Amino acid sequence: MLFIVGALIAVVALVAWTRLGKAARAGEFAGASRAGAGAVVVLGVLLALAQMFTVIPAGHVGIVDFFGSVSPDTLKAGINTRNPLAMIRKFSIKTEEIKETMDVPSKEGLTVQLELSALYHLDPDRAAEVYKTIGPNYLEVILEPQFRSVARGVTAGYEAKALYTSEREMLAETILKDLQKLVGPRGIMVEATPLRRVGLPAGLTQAIEEKLRAEQESQRMQFVLLKEKQEAERKRIEAQGISDFQNIVTKGISDPLLRWKGIEATEKLAASQNAKVVIIGAGKDGLPLILDTK
Repeated sequence: MLFIVGALIAVVALVAWTRLGKAARAGEFAGASRAGAGAVVVLGVLLALAQMFTVIPAGHVGIVDFFGSVSPDTLKAGINTRNPLAMIRKFSIKTEEIKETMDVPSKEGLTVQLELSALYHLDPDRAAEVYKTIGPNYLEVILEPQFRSVARGVTAGYEAKALYTSEREMLAETILKDLQKLVGPRGIMVEATPLRRVGLPAGLTQAIEEKLRAEQESQRMQFVLLKEKQEAERKRIEAQGISDFQNIVTKGISDPLLRWKGIEATEKLAASQNAKVVIIGAGKDGLPLILDTK
C-alpha cells in the first residue's frame, strides 16, 4: 500500500510542480514553492521505489500474497525484489520449542502429570502451503492440539512405573514418531519431544522406589553369590592341582632312590676339604643320621 501512497504523492507533487512552473513563466513569484513541490516529487518516487524491495531476516522465509493469490515460491533470507502491490508474510524457519504440562492417564488408570517439550521448525519448502491451508497461527491450530492428543494416547499404553524408569525414553521416542506422522505432511517438522518431568502420586512414587531398591538388592546378592561360587570353584581347582602334584611326587620317590641320594651326599661330605664331623647312623643303611631313610 505504501507504493500506491508514494506514487500518488509523486503525481500530485508533479502536477503542482508543473503548475508552479507555468506560474513562474507568467511572472508570478513561485520559485520557492516549485522547489518544494520538486522535493516532494523526489520523496514520493523514492518511497514508491523502496516498496519494490524487501529484506527477509536470517532464519525466515517470505511468502508473497498478491490480493489472496499466494505464490508457491518463497523469498529467501536477504534482499529480494518484490511486487510492490503484494504483501510479504515473513515466517520463521528456526528451531523453536513449545512446552506442555498436562495430566495424562496411565495403563492402570492412574493420573500422571507430565511436562513435555516439542522442538520443531517450519519446512521452508512448504511454508507457502502452510500459509494457504492453515495460516500464520499453525502452532495453535495444528501442533499444540496434536501434541496433547498424541501424548495422552501414548501414555495410556504404559504403566505408571514405566514413566519412572528407563522406559521413559521409549515413551518419548514413540510420542516423537506418532507426532511426526501427523504434522509432518502438513509442513511442520518435529525434531524431538523430550520428557522433562514426570509427576506420580506420592504413594505410588514411594512404592516404585521401594520396589526398585528391592530389585537392586536382589541383583546385588545374585552377584555376590556368583562371585562366591567362582571363588569356591577356583579354590577347588587349586586344591585338586596341589593334590595331583603331591600324588605325582609321592609316586616318584622310593626307598632305593633315597638310599642312592644318601650315598651321593655321603660321598660329597667325605670328599669335602672343610672340617666336619659325620655321624653315621646305626641303621642297616649306615647313612648319616640326617639322611636316614627311616
